[in-house]
Amino acid sequence: MTQAPYTVKSFEKRRRRPLKAFKHFRKLIANKEDTTQVFYTIEALNGNSFQKRFVKFANSERGQKRLKENRYLPKLLDNHEWLRTLPEDSLGRAYLKFMTTEGLTAQGLVDEYDRSGINRDFGHPEMNIYGDRSRDTHDMLHVLTGFGRDALGEASVLGFTYEQHGGLGILFIAYGAAWEVRKTAPKGAPVLKSINEARRIGKAAQDIVYEDIMELLPQPLAAVREKLRITLPTQYHKVHEAMRDNGIDPYAVIGADAIAA
Repeated sequence: MTQAPYTVKSFEKRRRRPLKAFKHFRKLIANKEDTTQVFYTIEALNGNSFQKRFVKFANSERGQKRLKENRYLPKLLDNHEWLRTLPEDSLGRAYLKFMTTEGLTAQGLVDEYDRSGINRDFGHPEMNIYGDRSRDTHDMLHVLTGFGRDALGEASVLGFTYEQHGGLGILFIAYGAAWEVRKTAPKGAPVLKSINEARRIGKAAQDIVYEDIMELLPQPLAAVREKLRITLPTQYHKVHEAMRDNGIDPYAVIGADAIAA
């Protein structure tokens, strides 16, 4: 059984450190392979946003159900044999294709967080469950929204995530990365509009963290998008089109791995 209702006052207040965040972001731009700088930047700016969204989750009926289930998603999501048994048009098959094409695993994202050295033990078992769900559904958002793993795609997913979960660190990375992409993109390409559109889509959508993921995976991808009220972007694809028309590979700008979170 959960211990709801929770309040934000139950948790230690965390200060925002904007100068520290900016320092880590500049390190990220200087060394685009140092992905740990993403986690440091977000941690420096997010304050108590994580605690606030945990309280909302834990005090909800669906959130309490997910906490009681306590499913560790990476092991389930990395069961590729099971995913291959799902219908061709399902979310699960689309997720499998995305992860195998990109050379990713759900456990790999866990390992990336672990390598950052940031302590993800929030000192509260139910908060840890919620934190894991937020992390482990990130790559599924790429599949559901249609944003790729290029730099602008990752930034757009963060814009989407910000509207659902908050966190100034997430928003800072989203616009900061987009601004770097804008330096390379052809003049007039709607780079910042892609982030704004992603935010609008995220604001209108249901939060997948509340959902029974294993129940969603066998369903048609189109049906899951409709259920979660996720519409597909247009500005992001316009940027890609403009880049390719000018001989620019969208996946070579900045380095997508640099802002994957």
